[in-house]
Amino acid sequence: MKFKKIEKKYEGRFISMYNAHYETEKGNEKIYEMISRDKDIKDLDGINNDKCDAIVLIMESEDHKKILLSKEYRMAVGGVAVNFPAGLIDPGETAEVAARRELKEETGLDIVSITKILPMSYSGVGITNEKSCCVIGVAKGEFTPSTSDEEEIEARWYTKEEVRELLTNTNFAARTQAYCYWWSK
Repeated sequence: MKFKKIEKKYEGRFISMYNAHYETEKGNEKIYEMISRDKDIKDLDGINNDKCDAIVLIMESEDHKKILLSKEYRMAVGGVAVNFPAGLIDPGETAEVAARRELKEETGLDIVSITKILPMSYSGVGITNEKSCCVIGVAKGEFTPSTSDEEEIEARWYTKEEVRELLTNTNFAARTQAYCYWWSK
């Protein structure tokens, strides 16, 4: 693959859409449509995002018998999807600070401890260069509604048995589904 150029097609509030022009090994000219959190990509180095854009919260209950999941209405799928609580890292925040803020905003819970913050991974490698960090830990507190009027989130603790049932009949985000399958075994 030989990169040729990138052109911005649209800039929105949270994402920008780009067409990346390239040439295949066989010499065919192609255009790859992608989105990014970066509003000013100019070249291939700009596509190679080297910062963590968002966090994904993988939280267990204090007794380690339940996992925290959110059922959230997502316009992109026209319905509810099960996902881990997650959110964008604001300018100047670390992954840990963003994790504590997002968990409180989306669920009302507080992080008790962070076991691990995994290195960055791609959120949706087929359509975006966005990277997120998975923050793994323990949370507690009382559930409260999301503080954002842009989100419809129902968060709660799920046992392994309840997760196994969800896996048979509920729409999941892919990363959440994979982790929950492993966790519920």
